[in-house]
Amino acid sequence: MRAARLIKMVLLLQSRPAMTAAELARELEVSERTVTRDAQALSEAGVPVYADRGRGGGYRLVGGYRTRLTGLARGEAEALFLSGVPGALREMGLEDAASAARLKVSAALLPSLRDASRTAAQRFHLDAPNWFAEPRTPPLLPAVADAVWDDRRITARYRGREAEVERDLEPYGLVLKAGVWYLCARVAEGARGPGALRVYRVDRFVSVLAREERFGRDGEFDLPAFWEERAEQFARSILRDEVVVRLSAAGARALAHAVDPVAARDALAAAGAPDAAGRVTVTLGVESQEVAHAQLTALGPEAEVLSPPALRARFAADAARLRGLYEE
Repeated sequence: MRAARLIKMVLLLQSRPAMTAAELARELEVSERTVTRDAQALSEAGVPVYADRGRGGGYRLVGGYRTRLTGLARGEAEALFLSGVPGALREMGLEDAASAARLKVSAALLPSLRDASRTAAQRFHLDAPNWFAEPRTPPLLPAVADAVWDDRRITARYRGREAEVERDLEPYGLVLKAGVWYLCARVAEGARGPGALRVYRVDRFVSVLAREERFGRDGEFDLPAFWEERAEQFARSILRDEVVVRLSAAGARALAHAVDPVAARDALAAAGAPDAAGRVTVTLGVESQEVAHAQLTALGPEAEVLSPPALRARFAADAARLRGLYEE
């Protein structure tokens, strides 16, 4: 524990001209007294740590000293590529590895480039969770992430629609979609050979047990392509009903913001030419008439439901109620 802290202290001082005891204590999560003792230990070990006294004082390395301890471990290098998603790193238990990797990279850079990570962080930030939803970290996410990194089989109990089921899985990859974590995994090989690749919500896992044996990863597997295909299949699978809608130009532009984007894209692509009033008629796939009513209400007068008749009558009743309210 102390050895890792001493190495981190040297890397911190190597990446900056000087640091105060308070700054080092904050970075190392120790007291200033411990910083003083660690600096003395480094000096006795031959590392030229120098302490400047006074108001603007602090610790620095003398004579351009550079450590050779900047090689990235595999886990640190992998975590570095995820460092643009700090919340995801924390949830998977990789924050420390990413921090160590960034520090090593900073220490290896030329002095003129050492502020690159700070300047980049001030200009670009990825906020993955969706609006108006409190993000919740699945408690079993770190265990699943460890298995994904190590290509290690897991035995998982999963809360399905009707009951809990147990599966032996080969965890291929994790996806963070609008604040929700999903595991893409293959059902482990059985009597009929390897199972299909499936998608599981991580927050529905009841238990996860990492197995000793590792699985052979399919070298042709492409996680982004697999997810894109499955996400589109899922979006279409829940569109079990249809409504016919006449849209103004503004309604057509806003359609993808009100309903499922895949459904909006398909409907507009199959639409005919606009009528004399500039309105276009589309056949829109929807999850149900109830969902369609909630979604299309957001478009107001920019959308006119033509069928089914029951849904059109419901919108007509809404319009009558609104007129009564505003006439009052």
